[in-house]
Amino acid sequence: MGEGNSVLPYLRRIRELREDNDLSQTQIAKLLNVEQRTYSDYESGRIRIPLDSMMILAKYYDVSMDYMCGLTKERGCYPEK
Repeated sequence: MGEGNSVLPYLRRIRELREDNDLSQTQIAKLLNVEQRTYSDYESGRIRIPLDSMMILAKYYDVSMDYMCGLTKERGCYPEK
C-alpha cells in the first residue's frame, strides 16, 4: 500500500484541490494524459506522481509548488519578476 497522507502532504493537497474545484479524477487524468486508474493511484500514494505532473497541476490550479508539496499554507503563486 501507499505511504499515507500524514507522511506525504502532497497526497492530501492534490485531492483537496481537485475536490475544491469540483473536478473528477477522470478530468484531471485527461489533463495529465494518464488513465483514471493511474491518477487514482497518485492520490492514494500507490504510485508517486511525477514532478512534471505536479507542475502541471500547480499551474492548472494556480498555486505554488511549495503549496502543492505542503511546505506552506499559502496557495498563491510567486509573483512574476
